[in-house]
Amino acid sequence: MRIGFTYDLRSDYLAEGYGMEETAEFDSAATIDAIAAALITLGHAVDRIGNLRHLAKRLVAGERFDLVFNIAEGMHGIARECQVPALLDAYAIPYVFSDPLVLALTQHKGMTKHVVRDRGVPTAPFAVVESLADVAAVTLPYPLFAKPVAEGSGKGINPASRADGPAELAAVCGDLLARFRQPVLVETFLPGREFTVGIVGSGAAAEAIGVLEVILTDKAEQGVYSYLNKEEYDSRVVYRLVADAEAQRAGAVALQAWRVLGCRDGGRVDLRSDAHGMPHFLEVNPLAGLSPVKSDLPIMAFQAGWTYEQLLGRILASALARVRDGGISQATAAA
Repeated sequence: MRIGFTYDLRSDYLAEGYGMEETAEFDSAATIDAIAAALITLGHAVDRIGNLRHLAKRLVAGERFDLVFNIAEGMHGIARECQVPALLDAYAIPYVFSDPLVLALTQHKGMTKHVVRDRGVPTAPFAVVESLADVAAVTLPYPLFAKPVAEGSGKGINPASRADGPAELAAVCGDLLARFRQPVLVETFLPGREFTVGIVGSGAAAEAIGVLEVILTDKAEQGVYSYLNKEEYDSRVVYRLVADAEAQRAGAVALQAWRVLGCRDGGRVDLRSDAHGMPHFLEVNPLAGLSPVKSDLPIMAFQAGWTYEQLLGRILASALARVRDGGISQATAAA
């Protein structure tokens, strides 16, 4: 099979003058090489396309692909992750991972929490702050936690993200509104354990690879899985596959959220427990990082005894099964 491969190469954007934090979600050349090599090992021909602009040029020129392995996150717009799948849908080209509806929804953490909460998934009480004037209307009990509504990889998260009173909340919201030019998600701070759950498959066939606990070392910024902790994970974070009762509850909540949202093929759900040990949904990453060295999804797959090729093979098999079934959207099926 000829598989097109769409991605955002971090070095390309750095060369254009973007900063390290702005490009935190994009991939290194080593990750792109590793994914391509795994797909070739699985028996496929890989055509490296690159980002949205490169894909658009090639489609307009008349090129087509049997399937596209899409990990492009996009740079511009609050629904940037849905841009490549939307273009592929317009050309009726099947692809791996979630569709534009899912990617647009889940990019906005506030909208996502509305949906999962309405479907009975445990998630912390929250508010969305669109301007500094909105801060005064937040009536949630402190402490609170604030982060950009549409970013990943810990962008905008640091120890100041926890606010213990109105002045601190106004300060962190003001900073985030100015820096990221998007609303801020404010939610009840959850003091318990932090988990990330890797999932492969779609709909009823989805299953958890495992539950990975995120444990901060003494060298980490404490209390938050921050941008700096993620960037310097090797000295600041310990990742441990866990299977105790609380972890099993986290796995069940993650699968519930995955199916409710209609996510497809593979990704991650992040959770944190309250003071009573009940895991709550934080966010979903339907385009999870696939670096074989530093990304949470491969790390938990390795700890569960999978090879990198097995992980990508399971993700690819889910997409191919959907294509064989006529391309019915899991988001539509879940609704």
